[in-house]
Amino acid sequence: MTLQITHRPEAGRIEATVENSLCYIDYRLQAQVMHILHTIVPDAVGGRGIAGRLTEFALDLARDNGWKINPVCSYTAGYFQRHPELQPLRA
Repeated sequence: MTLQITHRPEAGRIEATVENSLCYIDYRLQAQVMHILHTIVPDAVGGRGIAGRLTEFALDLARDNGWKINPVCSYTAGYFQRHPELQPLRA
């Protein structure tokens, strides 16, 4: 599945629409730290790795901009636990 991910910095959001359902990460950028607040993938389109792909996009965005990440939401916190190689990105 091709997933078109859009970054909307003015809204603090990374999003994709899958089968007419909005999937997104909300974040707040503060002092070079991306605080990932929510990862939302509706149940109707879940189980396809969408949350992971949105998270990877956020991680790439942080790396490209020299930001650290504070994984506030439970999904992102769990993602960091499953991927110890990401610890250098953690705020």
